[in-house]
Amino acid sequence: MSDFKWDLPAPYVHRIQVVATDIDDFGHANNARYLEWADAAAWTHWASKGFSREVCERDDRGIAIIRTEADYLGHVREGDALDCAVWISKSDGRLRAERRYQFVRPSDGVTVFRALTKVVCFQLSTGKPARMTEIFKSHYSVLPSVAAALAAQD
Repeated sequence: MSDFKWDLPAPYVHRIQVVATDIDDFGHANNARYLEWADAAAWTHWASKGFSREVCERDDRGIAIIRTEADYLGHVREGDALDCAVWISKSDGRLRAERRYQFVRPSDGVTVFRALTKVVCFQLSTGKPARMTEIFKSHYSVLPSVAAALAAQD
């Protein structure tokens, strides 16, 4: 992981390697790939806490993105690595949460992508919004250091 200042403290970081299938006709990674990488980082963040996809099935819960705000700030090419930082930045502990991302090219420390996703918990069996179970509340909680950093930004 590169040695620079992340947007927020205590990120979960997922490493991505850009491969040939990520590249578009203009010679850089297609914009849609960043959202797929964000999804992969979200799942590895979930798994890093010891949770599995089976937990979702057992609890009959999932998380659905209801809004994504994305800023494409640079580009990456085949062979580049990306460090994808993830933070839970807001949560009501019941139904809604927000996740932030920062993608950095570690070779030069340049941030190439930032995103904010707003999510809602839902019941897998019905597709309707549903309260978070204890495991979901635990995962979708804001670290105190992240809350303090966000408050200082306001």
